[in-house]
Amino acid sequence: MSGARVLVTGASGFLGGYVVRDLRRHGVEVFAAGRDGAALDRVVDGEHRIVGDLRSLAALDLPVDAVVHCAALSTPWGRWSAFREANVEGTGHVVTFARRNHVRRVVHVSSPSVYAGARDRLGIREDDVDPGNRLNGYIRSKIAAEALVRAALRSGELPEAVIIRPRGLIGVGDPSLVPRLLDVHDRIGIPLADGGATMIDVTAVENVAVALRLALSSGDPAGGTYNITNGDPRSFRDLLGALLGMMGRAPRFRPLPRRTAWALASVMEGVCSVLPGRPEPPLTRYTLSTIAYSQTLDISRAEAELGYRPEVALDDALARVADHLRSTA
Repeated sequence: MSGARVLVTGASGFLGGYVVRDLRRHGVEVFAAGRDGAALDRVVDGEHRIVGDLRSLAALDLPVDAVVHCAALSTPWGRWSAFREANVEGTGHVVTFARRNHVRRVVHVSSPSVYAGARDRLGIREDDVDPGNRLNGYIRSKIAAEALVRAALRSGELPEAVIIRPRGLIGVGDPSLVPRLLDVHDRIGIPLADGGATMIDVTAVENVAVALRLALSSGDPAGGTYNITNGDPRSFRDLLGALLGMMGRAPRFRPLPRRTAWALASVMEGVCSVLPGRPEPPLTRYTLSTIAYSQTLDISRAEAELGYRPEVALDDALARVADHLRSTA
């Protein structure tokens, strides 16, 4: 892709910033779009900086070869209207931009949340999705956004598109996964189901950037969909214990009966949904589906069709995060 022109949406966010830097290191001319101008200034110069939301992007004239669509509202709790606007309608605006500017390929960042549920699942393949999953608004919106991309392919609005589902991003600057876990750890202790033996997959954010770069020129252009992880599943207890150990902190764990916790989370969601402001519940069913049930992904399709190989080992990624958190504490 050296010499290509690529637009990255959500470039002022966690993943988007890493994608921009990775592409630039590989000789790609990158245009960075996002709502935070100061964050964009840290990854591109003024000529390649596009400040605004996805709606404004739809009216932009900017000839590029490809789009990496990272922008999304990602949270376990929120109103459906907000998820629909950001993730479904937002993807529609990206399709409009691509059609307007005769973009060859769109690489769409989806999510393995589409597999979420109250059961253990190992080695999940890309086709093993329930399109009717309504566990939360985020999942519903990501399923709908994928469907929108595939419909645009069928109609000819998009010549080529590839869909990437990266699991559990970790890295320096992570605003969500590790900070949320550490907050719970410090307040009440990390809840453990099945003694913490549940198996989970996570991914160094640098490896996701690699996968997205590969997807610009590899993979099935007719909507090929690919799981991305570090290929190094760990038990939840071991993963958290390793991170906390690197930070020099003693783990605080609490036993968590899965059925009881699921019922409690359901009640909390029901209560919070009718409270003024709809505050996020202390525990959600989606969060439980990620930590109380084993879920690992099969990445063999990405390895075979994208040529994907993790470049940053999981322990190295954890060490980088631990060092950063210690230095900024």
